[in-house]
Amino acid sequence: MPDLALSLAALLPHSATPYFALVGIGFVIGILGHLSASRRLVAVGVILIFLGAFLFPLALNLTESTPPQLRNR
Repeated sequence: MPDLALSLAALLPHSATPYFALVGIGFVIGILGHLSASRRLVAVGVILIFLGAFLFPLALNLTESTPPQLRNR
């Protein structure tokens, strides 16, 4: 199972730009959906925002060679 996750993570972009663009496009589509009273457009906008906000941290965690360390102060 970990091999599948690593191979899928290799398909994700390693730059933050596509994820920020996906969130921004989601906001624009969601706003257009609210303005036109279209539930489908609002739903698509929310889904795009969720995917952009969820896939970015997932891609970072799966593609880093070492997990981030928590430090106690």
